[in-house]
Amino acid sequence: MELATRLTSHLNGRSPTKIYDLGCGPGNSTQILSDLFPGAALTGVDNSDEMLARARKEGPAKASWENQDLATWVPEDAPDIIFSNATYQWINEHEKLFPKLLDAVAPGGVLAIQMPTNFDAPSHVLLRKVAREGSWADKVAHVIRDAPVGTERFYYDLFAGKGTIDIWSTEYAQILQGEDPVLNWVSGTALTPFTTILQGTERDAFLAAYRDELRSAYPKSNDGTTLFPFKRLFMVVGKSL
Repeated sequence: MELATRLTSHLNGRSPTKIYDLGCGPGNSTQILSDLFPGAALTGVDNSDEMLARARKEGPAKASWENQDLATWVPEDAPDIIFSNATYQWINEHEKLFPKLLDAVAPGGVLAIQMPTNFDAPSHVLLRKVAREGSWADKVAHVIRDAPVGTERFYYDLFAGKGTIDIWSTEYAQILQGEDPVLNWVSGTALTPFTTILQGTERDAFLAAYRDELRSAYPKSNDGTTLFPFKRLFMVVGKSL
């Protein structure tokens, strides 16, 4: 939860009464918000019953939890903070969604979002390449997403004139262990839509082709580790009074 903590560090000094954590998962980020703002009413929102069941057990006891589609979600009342850590890269049409999220925040409130933005890295470029070139291309064409997250300029232009804007990117050098560490890293994120669709020998062939590409793109260091640069985009937008 280092990234969620880094995002919340830009919220210090505020005294919110109502916070929504969008894409809360098992409630880890909600717990960070609860610790930082013990007096705030917290609501975690996710579209996974499994994650919300865990959040009810593992997340802050004072929080409430909602199963909602974040592509259409709107709050019942205007919160002081809308927070989202590593969720909106899965959802399209940011040009429509993000201004609506800021509009939903109370005057003087904050929209705080973090997303991975590694889609031009070899790991993701090669995933799309393998998906488009194999016998499985027609099956997986609808889950290929070239640029689901925009640039800093794109988001700045969305919010310009609506309040204070703080947008930055950081590239983290992940030091990975194991035989195919980059494949393992993306297996629970970018790779999931493809492996969900493909089955049996076709799935095995897809993974083998992708594995070979990754081994060439991310060679091991002399000590056996693999360096995997991974970029993240952060934005904290304070709505005008």
